[in-house]
Amino acid sequence: MVVLGHPDSADSRNKFEDHSGVNIAAYENPYDALIEACQDDPKEIQARYATHRTTRNDQQRVKLLSKEFNGLILDSILQRLTDPTIQPGYQDPRNCLVFWARPPVHIRALVNRIQQELLTLAPNLWLMPLQNLHLTALELTHSLTAPEITAIIEALGTQAAETMTDYPYSHRARLIKPTLSYDGAAVALSFLPAAGESLPDQFLIKGDERTKEDDEFTYHHLRRDLFNIAKKTGVSIDSRYVVPSSHITVGRFLTQSGHDTPEKMQKWIGKIEEINKWLFEECWPQEGKERDLEAEWLVGQEKGLDFRRGTLWYGGGETIRLGKGF
Repeated sequence: MVVLGHPDSADSRNKFEDHSGVNIAAYENPYDALIEACQDDPKEIQARYATHRTTRNDQQRVKLLSKEFNGLILDSILQRLTDPTIQPGYQDPRNCLVFWARPPVHIRALVNRIQQELLTLAPNLWLMPLQNLHLTALELTHSLTAPEITAIIEALGTQAAETMTDYPYSHRARLIKPTLSYDGAAVALSFLPAAGESLPDQFLIKGDERTKEDDEFTYHHLRRDLFNIAKKTGVSIDSRYVVPSSHITVGRFLTQSGHDTPEKMQKWIGKIEEINKWLFEECWPQEGKERDLEAEWLVGQEKGLDFRRGTLWYGGGETIRLGKGF
């Protein structure tokens, strides 16, 4: 179990546990643990990600609907940033250093559709701006000062930064099966590493199509390789969590309004489950159906990884280097 971040942040009061059943403690690279436990099988890796996602959603549902539930985890830092009257001149003190994957236009459109649907029941939900959407492929560190971040960037070096940001151009991991994940602090759109769904066994036209073999390099392998490249430079990698999850934050809670009675919370979770049912029917690969490119995400599509620094908890910060997309 990991408790995250600055004491004022919602994440510091939110518990992130690994529900995949894998123990990472004995591994220098924590991503090796799951790959080894799954015998490098993409289907098993996907199953572990799915177990983590399903188990966490089930736990959160029970927690949010229980009689002991005493309110949402409100983000006091985001409150101060969005409403300057609370603390005029307030600045987020948490400087971070990350490698982000940016969702392509069709995934951003999907998020926009979901956000608008969520607003019908939660008009005060803070929405992640579409241009700020991101998937954290690797977090080097968080909650430091700007000079400390600069020192790490210099230690990592330009060659490693170039290799890492361009890495998905030649190592293309596919994400599928979008589902809303949720807790008392936020809502996210999560994906699973693909395992050959809707792909041919071999090329129909040489070089023109992705095959099942291409899915043997999963998103978890991408995370593993980025960790290794960074580690070889000698920098310390202080990620908040390495749980088997691939998610982009959709919205966060700033107020209890809309969720302050058991009836309202039941409706909220019902809305999430309604959206998830729609996602399953419309966006998941189905046996016998053709591959739907609009329902999957090839990491590195349109843009390579975004090496980014600063106060980027809510999608801000500045780009150090943007990798080559395809």
